[in-house]
Amino acid sequence: MFCSVKSIEFVTHNAGPASMPTPGSNLPRFLDAQLEFAAHIRDPSNNPCPPDIEARRMQIYVDLFYNNIQTFLANIFRIAKSVLGHDAWHEMVRAFLARHRSTSPYFQEIPQEFLAFLDKDRSWEEARPFLLELCHYEWVELALDVSVDELPTDQQMEVDLLDQVPVVSPLAWSLRYDYPVHRISADYVPPDRPDDPTYLIVYRGTDERVHFIESNAVTARLLTILGEPESVLTGRQALELIASELHDSDADSDEDAVIDGGADTLQRLRGCAIIVGSRAT
Repeated sequence: MFCSVKSIEFVTHNAGPASMPTPGSNLPRFLDAQLEFAAHIRDPSNNPCPPDIEARRMQIYVDLFYNNIQTFLANIFRIAKSVLGHDAWHEMVRAFLARHRSTSPYFQEIPQEFLAFLDKDRSWEEARPFLLELCHYEWVELALDVSVDELPTDQQMEVDLLDQVPVVSPLAWSLRYDYPVHRISADYVPPDRPDDPTYLIVYRGTDERVHFIESNAVTARLLTILGEPESVLTGRQALELIASELHDSDADSDEDAVIDGGADTLQRLRGCAIIVGSRAT
């Protein structure tokens, strides 16, 4: 033991600083190895296995990487996967892994990155022009389910929503799509884009579950007005504004009918916790 220690001290003392490895001197090769490793697991068909790693072992990483992300995406975009079919779905996931450059390091945000990929890479659009909207609709359920926002508890509950300022839930999203995404399935794909858009409200209710209801252009406009930051319009004022906008495009529109119908809509939205209460003007 004594001789071993003396030997180490001797070598260290006589080697001199010139023969000591410089910190970071292997960095370029290390970075190259990382890039080769990452390129192969992202796109093994077009990037060779790194030369210093046994192919059998490398395949374990390739499979783990692909299966983890593919399974996660398949659980979120179930309808999209069923509409695409097995081969087209896996081809799309492979393309996503190979070509997309993510901006988020969080696993939970992979679906958002997939949406960004679809929005940029439009190779799928001619065959399935509804796909991006369908995937967005499926992603909304996840986004609301994991949202850290909570239903406010400090609003007046039993009030006249026409004379107070209605408060829109932060967990309610009013959505407009060109395609009826809520009806698309493996058994039904719209042959063409409909003339009229689809309006939906997707929300997380008091039961902490995500729900959706069909909506219309007037209700969507109402929620947009009331949902503006620091909105001070009462329900009546918001509906009067909408009636004025409708009159500009259709002189035969009836303001009283808009307000009466809007009052009923506000109450229905209140019952769903899409409108969570009101505050005084």
